[in-house]
Amino acid sequence: MKIEIIGSGCPRCYETERRVKSALAETAAHVELIHLTDPAEVARRGLILTPAVMVDGVIRLAGRVPSVDEIKIWLRGR
Repeated sequence: MKIEIIGSGCPRCYETERRVKSALAETAAHVELIHLTDPAEVARRGLILTPAVMVDGVIRLAGRVPSVDEIKIWLRGR
């Protein structure tokens, strides 16, 4: 599984990363985690709202910080 956190590097983006790492620690899931902050890459992906989270190439959310429980659901594949 590959999770990408995409945003400008703002505090909400880093909070999203912290919550993803927390969910990973709780579930012991094997995940490749990438945090993209390059504005050109954000634009290339067509994202307007950040932070955004992509799981295996699918945008799961944009414009808000997810809860740890929400991230755990993604990790379970739902």
